[in-house]
Parts: sequence; C-alpha cells; structure tokens
Amino acid sequence: MQVTAQAFEANARKALQDPNLRKAMDIIGGPMASRRVETARELPEFDALRDEGVKIKNHVLQHIDLYLEKFEQQVTARGGKVHWCRTPREARETILALCRSRNAKTVTKGKSMVTEEIGLNAFLEAQGIQPIETDLGEYIIQLAHEPPSHIIGPALHKTREQVAELFEEHHPDYELPQSPGVKAGPRSSDPQALVTEARAVLRERYFQADVGITGANFLIAETGATVIVTNEGNGDLTQSLPKMHIAVSSIEKVIPNLEDLSTILRILARSATGQEMSCYTTLSCGPKRPGDKDGPEEFHVVLLDNGRSEMLGTALEPLMRCIRCGACMNNCPVYRSVGGHAYGWVYPGPIGAALDPHMIGLETARHLPNASTFCGKCEEVCPMRIPLPDIMRHWREQAHAQQITPPLQRWGIEAWAFAAKRPWLYRLGSRIAIAALHMLGRKRGGRFARLPLAAGWTDGRDLPAPQAAETFMAQYRRRRRGGGR
Repeated sequence: MQVTAQAFEANARKALQDPNLRKAMDIIGGPMASRRVETARELPEFDALRDEGVKIKNHVLQHIDLYLEKFEQQVTARGGKVHWCRTPREARETILALCRSRNAKTVTKGKSMVTEEIGLNAFLEAQGIQPIETDLGEYIIQLAHEPPSHIIGPALHKTREQVAELFEEHHPDYELPQSPGVKAGPRSSDPQALVTEARAVLRERYFQADVGITGANFLIAETGATVIVTNEGNGDLTQSLPKMHIAVSSIEKVIPNLEDLSTILRILARSATGQEMSCYTTLSCGPKRPGDKDGPEEFHVVLLDNGRSEMLGTALEPLMRCIRCGACMNNCPVYRSVGGHAYGWVYPGPIGAALDPHMIGLETARHLPNASTFCGKCEEVCPMRIPLPDIMRHWREQAHAQQITPPLQRWGIEAWAFAAKRPWLYRLGSRIAIAALHMLGRKRGGRFARLPLAAGWTDGRDLPAPQAAETFMAQYRRRRRGGGR
C-alpha cells in the first residue's frame, strides 16, 4: 500500500471532517472497549494470564532462533516446507514462485496483516494472478480499493449503507435467494442480508481457487502447526479446499507449545472483541496425509523478518510481544477520532505509532509517535503489557536528536527545557502566564476561543481560563500555611 504516514496531519484533518467516519467510529469504539472490561471481569485470573503471556513471549524472544529452527524441523517432518525471507520483496517473489508452480490464476486469501505489509495483493494482480479476500471485512475494503483501517476489523470505518452501495456496484448479477432468477435491485443495509450476499458471491470462489493463502496468529514450535483465529469459516475453506496452502507469517509469531497457545488464547479474544473465545481456532499441520479426505496437497510457510530481528535486544523488543488484538486502538482517543487510514500505513493506532517508525523510517513516520495524548490507556489494556507510551517517547527523543522535527518545535522544547532546569525561572514564568490568562479570561467569559501558541487546542475547542490568578503550587503553599482560599 502507498505510505502516507508523513501526511498524518492532513489525513487527520480530513478524517475529522468525514461524517460517515464519525458515525462508524462512534458505533464501534465504545462497545468493543466496554465488552473487554466485562469479559475480563468475568475471568478472575485474567491479569495473571496476562503476566504469564508476557513471560512466554519474553522467553521466546530470548531463544527465538532455537524455536524457529524447531518449528521448521516439525513442518518438514510433516511434509511441509518453510521459506525464510528477509525482505518484503523476497516474500513476494517466494509466494509468486509457489503460485506459478501450480499455474495459479486465482488465489483465495484469509485475513493477514503481513500480506498487507508486503503489498501482496497489488503484486499478484500485476503478475496476472487474481487475489480474492474471503474475510468479510477484507473483501469489503478490496472492493473499495482501500487498505484496512483496523487490525482485526479492516472495514470498521465503513457504515452499513456504504457496504450496501459497494455490493450493488460490484455484484450486478446477484440474485435474490428467495427469488431465483430475479436480480437484486438497490441493496438493503440490513447486516444479515449483506452477509448472505457476500457468502453467496464468495462461495464459488473457494472452489475456483488454485492456491489458498492465510496468515498465522501463532506458530507452534512443538508441532510445526500454524494457527489462525477467526470469527468466520473463511479461513478453514481458504486453506483446505485449494491444492496448495501458503501460510504467511512474521518470525515473532512462534511460541513453544500448545499449552502456551491455550494461555494466550484466553486473553486474545477478550482483549480483541470482548468474546470469551473466537468462533474458530484452526491448527494446520502440513499437507493432507494418505487417507485424508480433504486438505491441501502442498503446505508452505513463508516466514518474514523485515527488520524484526534488528529489534531484539533494543528498546523496541517489547513490540514483538504484540498478538495483534487491536485493544490499544479500541481504547485510544486519537484512533477513535481519526480512524486507521490517517496513520498512513499498515499498522495504525498506538501499536502503529510505536512500530511504524522502525518499519518505514522515522523521517517518514515522525508524526505518529506524536499522535498520542499519553493517557496510558493503550498500555493499560494491552494483554502483553507492551509499554507503548515509553516507546513513543523513545521515537520522540530520536526525532529531536536527529533534528527530524521542525526547527520551531525543537526550539520550543529546548526553551521549555532551559526553564524547567531553572525552577525559579519556571515558577516566575508560570506566575506571569497564569495571572495574565486569568485577567484576560474574565473579559472573555472565562474561555478562550483563540489563543497564541495554542491553536492545536483552540481550533477544535475552547480553552477554559484559569479560575484563580495563582499557580497550583502557590495555592498549595498558601493552604499549607493555613491561608485558606
């Protein structure tokens, strides 16, 4: 996908003026976050499981080479093959070669953020191979020629009315189930009707596909299994009906064994959608064996590094614990205001603000670590306790040190730091500023509609004027001395 992270400010302004996006984000934001709270409360050991999940992932990252080697051995022993790829280009070329070995013309795909990361769909189309997204959300945005806006809900930014319009445009020959031979007219925005239509249109595509491509939520070193966690049956059909199954994954998805999988699964769905467990958890262990009635004849796992090994042993290593649940987005006030597309690359929200500067370069993604209120909610809800605010601060420091931020912004920070290191000067400036704002605010009804150096706030809301002419510290000292109000 095209990288537009450097245009975050323009993207965000456009998003804030989109009434359809506002409607969609209002619908999904609150319920998903509240359901997480409810289902977590119903599991008394939820926080203990989070701690155990962190231990599992930290252990793996310390020994990731051994677990990846063991995973490859087990895949090979079961008749599959692992392909190691350093870069997105290597991954794309590997997948293309596998598809061509089957003379593939169509490919069905399950939801995969890694295939978005490597730009697989556009690449296959350019090579004359038609990729067909089978996850409902991914299918919707494929029709709309848009990237995902959320890690687990790619089309959460779309309203039902927009989806109905897309289906009417792209399914002109769709016939009403209750009236065979009668083509549907204007589409209903009823969710069940839309799901029924998508299911009917996609059903034939499963049987026509030459190759099925899925992602992988986890890789089990003990058994060589790839794991997908979904709420639709599309993943199972994608990997079992075609003659070749290609699972595309990044290296940090490996975990030791099935017991560890069961631990992490208990916190994944609760964090992602507020479910106790996702509808489908599917383990794939190689191609079909003699006597199996169905399954692929070939099983391949494409493992992508793409800079992840460089994160090991650095301040960025905790990011490799991420299990792509999306909880940080569901609870982020910035994401819920501007949506995922404003971030301009594959991974949006707090996880994107922390990860994207490493993946696409700090100069390109410098705005993203600043797209945060630092309320800490993302770290609070993260099932893997990733210190996202700390990592965003790390990128802010790097941008300042490398002089990537605009000169005026650097000078402002340096001026503030100069005063902060001299408490007498900082307090003097604070007293003068508070007194001036208090006096001016009384003349403006207690609020400022516009204020120099505060346009980022006053462009969207009023700024309340201080109710007192003293700083907080001055009021505190006076009350300690018994001066009252």
